[in-house]
Amino acid sequence: MSSNQEKNRCGWVSDEALYIEYHDNEWGVPVTDDQELFEMLILEGAQAGLSWITVLRKRENYRQAFAGFDPHKIAEFTSDDVERLMQDTGLVRNRLKINSVVSNAQAWVEIMKAGEGSFRDLVWSVVEHKTLVNAWTDLSQVPASTAESEKLSKLLKKNGFWFVGPTICYAFMQACGMANDHTVDCFCYEKHAPRT
Repeated sequence: MSSNQEKNRCGWVSDEALYIEYHDNEWGVPVTDDQELFEMLILEGAQAGLSWITVLRKRENYRQAFAGFDPHKIAEFTSDDVERLMQDTGLVRNRLKINSVVSNAQAWVEIMKAGEGSFRDLVWSVVEHKTLVNAWTDLSQVPASTAESEKLSKLLKKNGFWFVGPTICYAFMQACGMANDHTVDCFCYEKHAPRT
């Protein structure tokens, strides 16, 4: 019996242990740490045009290459650093995506400096600081983007972020528990549901 059959999981999860671990313990769990939110936004941007498992397999490489996803350190990266990263086979070697990590770190730092809250406050504001709980019975019902992800995309772009279109933003929202998009038959649907 495969691992995916032992517990009922969302249909997008393969039998790969890394994917199962991510789905069961991370995807859809509300994230409120500013730096963890930054990490997920960067990884979702890296995923554009690729499968999520590709990026998940490279996640540790990203952590090493990008200073543990410390935005303060990344914001100081130079063009020499970008060139070095372009040679790193452990990353998605797309110049626009790599440059976006640096510019997004700079944008993140500016938000934190502004003193009007935090990155968490900014992104969670689009869902009024509460997880949107959906009740999908089939993967075909899950949208690629929503009004909230459109709003988040506009908000992030206004603040200088790249690779933050509505589809990327919705994937970010799902990953960070801003939306509970586990299908109702998945054991994580109730596990990650917000407590009232």
